[in-house]
Amino acid sequence: MATQSAQWIEGMEARKAGQRADNNPYEAGSQQSADWLDGFTYDEPEQNVDRPEPGEG
Repeated sequence: MATQSAQWIEGMEARKAGQRADNNPYEAGSQQSADWLDGFTYDEPEQNVDRPEPGEG
């Protein structure tokens, strides 16, 4: 596993503490914000937006 940024770890810990995604403390559009959100959502299944899942649509 690659080393995660401090912001990624902060996001992961925020999720575990029950915070909401809109509590991201970093400026929208910044790499820090993206890293925080990636950590926040690390355990969510990846969404496939380019085609429906089998049995859908």
